[in-house]
Formats: sequence, structure tokens, C-alpha cells
Amino acid sequence: MTFETIGKETVFKGRAFSVERQFVRKDDQSETIFEVVVHPGAVTILPLDADGQIWFVRQYRYGAGQNLLELPAGTLENGEEPAQSAGREIREEIGMAAGKLEKLGEFFLAPGYSSEYMHVYLATDLYPSPLEKDDDEFLEVVKIPAARVIEMARNGEIPDGKTLAALLLAANHPPLTL
Repeated sequence: MTFETIGKETVFKGRAFSVERQFVRKDDQSETIFEVVVHPGAVTILPLDADGQIWFVRQYRYGAGQNLLELPAGTLENGEEPAQSAGREIREEIGMAAGKLEKLGEFFLAPGYSSEYMHVYLATDLYPSPLEKDDDEFLEVVKIPAARVIEMARNGEIPDGKTLAALLLAANHPPLTL
């Protein structure tokens, strides 16, 4: 089935995303309306240090109403390439830069209602190179041995979807083999 967008209106414009009402014509010529969260895209980074530890951040997520353990991540800035964003985000969130940044994969985060497209990177050869954190971020850096991470995900200790997807993409990727 194909859809033809015949009109759009922005019903909300925020700092990180907007919401559009999109008027659509279907193959059978009937029309419908979709509400779509329009997002510029994002990155998730799996930082792995020389000791075999994966670096996470723990932060309060207002939408979830709780502190979540997540891989470092962030929204693409205007005109920014995903690899640039990944390099910037790990410096902001964990204070480390990557000597090597390798793309693991990409995916839609919630395609039923959002255009957000996530790019996932493995960051290795880490070295200190902090950038100032965003004003609205209060992060605790947590390092966890890679061998323990999958067990934590299976036990529900890592309920963040982008982190779970990134771990799946990295599962059989040397040097991880989670």
C-alpha cells in the first residue's frame, strides 16, 4: 500500500521535535489523517574501554518517571552528520572521546508515530576529552563489564529501547561477542 501526502500542518514545534498532522490519500483514494512526531534523527553510542567495560549513563527520564540506565545518545544538530554527533555526544555525556568510531547499524525508533531514525556506533580507544554537558542533563556515568550487560538486559535492568537495540546490533561484533 502506498500513501500520498496531500497536506501537512504543524500543531506543535518544540526544541527537539515537532508534531505534524498529515493529510494522506491511500491507494483506494480514501483519505485519512496521521499525527507524526517529526524528529531530525539521533545517535546511540556503545563506548567500550580497554578493560572490556561498557560505559552507560543513568539519568532521570521525565516521560518514564524514573532513572534509566542507557547508552550515551543524543539528537542530531542541524546539518550534523551522525558520526560527528556520536563523537560530540560521548564527549558531552561521559567525558571521553573515541579513537575509533564504527557504525553498527541504524533503525527507526518508533515508526508507528515518529520519523526518528537512530544511528548506532561502537566507540573504542577511549581517551579523556570532556565537553560541557547540556543544561538539562544530569548524568551519572556507570561502567559495566560487557559480560554482565546482556544478563542485565534480560533481567529488565536496562528497559531503554534504543540501548537494547544497540546491544543487539553489537552482540556478535568483535571485540564484544556479548
